[in-house]
Amino acid sequence: MFNLLSFQFIRAQALASFLALFITATFLTTTAAAQQLTPASPPVANPADTRFQGVAEDWTSPALTSSHLLPARPVEFITDNPRYTVELLQVQWRWGDPIDLYVMKPKGVKKPPVILYLYGNPTDTDIFMRDDYEELVTRDGFAAVGFVSALTGHRYHDRPMKQWFLSELQECLATSAHDVQMVLNYLAARDDLDMNRVGMFAQGSGASIAILASAVDPRIKVLEALDPWGDWPTWMATSPFVPQDERAEYVKPEFLKKVAPLDPIAWLPKIQARKFRLDDELFETNTPKTAQEKLRAAAPAGSSVILYKTFEEFRPAFEDGKNLQWIQHELQSVPEPGASTNPATAQPRQQHQMPRSN
Repeated sequence: MFNLLSFQFIRAQALASFLALFITATFLTTTAAAQQLTPASPPVANPADTRFQGVAEDWTSPALTSSHLLPARPVEFITDNPRYTVELLQVQWRWGDPIDLYVMKPKGVKKPPVILYLYGNPTDTDIFMRDDYEELVTRDGFAAVGFVSALTGHRYHDRPMKQWFLSELQECLATSAHDVQMVLNYLAARDDLDMNRVGMFAQGSGASIAILASAVDPRIKVLEALDPWGDWPTWMATSPFVPQDERAEYVKPEFLKKVAPLDPIAWLPKIQARKFRLDDELFETNTPKTAQEKLRAAAPAGSSVILYKTFEEFRPAFEDGKNLQWIQHELQSVPEPGASTNPATAQPRQQHQMPRSN
């Protein structure tokens, strides 16, 4: 049966994006960063909950170094399947923002390599609850970890409807990049995964967040980014994802100034992943063509850039999880600690256009 890791799950996001239009959804100096530390956004804070007292988060940087987050003990539920297990954990490190974290592990593999999955707004966690998805991402001996970004899916609550992912873009990019690093901290503390071989597959706004995280955290050894958002002045002015009645707010200088330090274009050259692959669907319209070109140009030396002109070209490349073969192969090739250098800076960027399907 046709099983497509990304088309069924990722391309459905395109339709959801249109629905979202209707339901509405650099570093600074140390001193300046300290001055901009603000309490983590508290949609609803239980006065009796003292776990996160002292939490402060810097929304001007994807790095955790200028923030102070406090992880609470996770709540865990485990589902056992014949070939893999699924753990649903609720993790939290800031006020009012519990995160559903799915950890899918193949049976019979001691300390498997792990791939993080982060899809774009407005995709929810439903994908991680599908048996066919869980089977697909664990079948080759890899663990899979999935969650959603800030103000997305179950994390969008207790806010006025006018506050959503785009209107609060600075918050969502920064806190979600912090979340990636906090998830890695949690996974490392478990001691049942191969944290020397960590990959990440991300799409849309999730790809933008993954780029930010990879630029500040070398633990992500292999990164594949599909259709990242970026070049915020161009994106906000021309992307069809932006509701027309809100666009004027997002092109104002004060809004663009806030998100400028979190533009993936600025962070792409700083990616620390050993291997980076940028997949661009040229037929996907959320990211304008000009922005796509700037993002490709900013990819670091040694990157692989794959262009898909049409869905007919895209489909066979992602069918039955074929795209995972690249990230899995690159993770298996990661040397043991102490024997690695960063080859991504040693080779020129490679750009490929998929051959036209017959």
